[in-house]
This record gives sequence, structure tokens and C-alpha cells, in this order.
Amino acid sequence: MAPSATPLVPGGLVVVQPLRRKRCARCLRGPLSLLVLEDGAPRCLDCADLGHLVFLRRGDMALSRRAREESTLSAVVVRFNRRKSRYERQGLLVEEAALARAEERCLADAEARRRRRTRDALRRAAEDELFVAAFAAEIRRLFPKCPAERARAIAAHASVRGSGRVGRSAAGRALSETAVISAVVAAVRHVDTPYDQLLMSGVPRHEARRRIAVAVESVLRGWGEEAADVG
Repeated sequence: MAPSATPLVPGGLVVVQPLRRKRCARCLRGPLSLLVLEDGAPRCLDCADLGHLVFLRRGDMALSRRAREESTLSAVVVRFNRRKSRYERQGLLVEEAALARAEERCLADAEARRRRRTRDALRRAAEDELFVAAFAAEIRRLFPKCPAERARAIAAHASVRGSGRVGRSAAGRALSETAVISAVVAAVRHVDTPYDQLLMSGVPRHEARRRIAVAVESVLRGWGEEAADVG
């Protein structure tokens, strides 16, 4: 059973969502979906001079905070939780005009965030484009006979954000020779040899690499560089 005492919420008026059907002790209107307890007796919002306020359900913290800031008069809406034996916040009652102003502020912020995300995405895309070009140029320096389109494809694949591939590693970002060669070897292994088919047929990874090592070395020689380690 919910207590009859008025719940205490610091810094504001309190309105209750009753668990049982109740009538206003003054005008006898009911059942009440929201009420104010005055000296333990229920009052409807109109009798409590809060009838002009609108309910804003909890969930959007920014909107709730701004609506309360904008509203001259506001109240916290609570409901008693029998299982936890305590009142819990359900939302706010605020002035309708205040809620409209708060929504406009939140929409403005959302638009600002959207624009910032767009700018950030464009900036990252430009950075990625420059990095792919630099990575491809390093591939062409180490493997001068590697076709330019292939070098770019290898660079783009190795440097996808969030992929965990060698191009996104610290060594890859620094365009270290070891990282670049590793990316090229991996690309040749998967594209120019039957490595993937061997894995799909059940051949262990190390054995599959041993079988295709000569083919990988052959491609790298053709591109102008001996492979130090293709295992």
C-alpha cells in the first residue's frame, strides 16, 4: 500500500500518479490520473492551481532540464513503487510554452550536432584519402611494377578505419616498410593465390601459407621486390 504522506522532492512541487482510484477532496472530481497531496488529502491539478501545466515524461534529460529552466512553474511527477517501497520520478509538469521553447533549443542542438558530425565525416574522409594516397605511393616505391590501381586498392583495403588491419596500426600509420610489405603480401596471398580455397577446404593456415609461398614470391618479384618473409 502506498503511503499517504506527501513524497519529498528537494527544490520543487510534487505531483503524484496514484496507484488507486482517487477523487479530489475539494471538487470530488475523479478518478484522478495526477493529484497533489495537501495535508494527506488528494487535490486535482485544477484545485491545486497546476491544471494549466503539461506532462513531460522522463527519458530525455536535456529536454527535461531545459523545460524546467524555461518554465516559471513546474512540478515533479512521482509514483510509488511497492516493490522498492519508494517514490520514483515519472516526469515533469511544465508550462506548454516552456516545453515548446525547450524543444526548439534541443532541435537546434541536434542540428548543430548533425552539422558537426557531417564536418567530422568530411574531414576524416579527406584525411583517409590523403593517407591512402601516401600508402599507395609507398607501395609503388617498394614495388615499382605494381599497377597503380592495384597499389591503391591494397592501400585502401589495409587502411579502413576500425578494421584492425595493418594500415591502421601504429606502424602502418607511420608507413613503415615492414607494415607496407605486410599489407602487400596479405593482398597477394588472398587475391593472386588459391590461399582462401585451401583454407575453405580444411588445410591448416600454416600449411596453406607454405603451399602458396612460392606463388607470392613470384608476384612480388614481378613487381620488383624480393619478399623477405611471406610465411
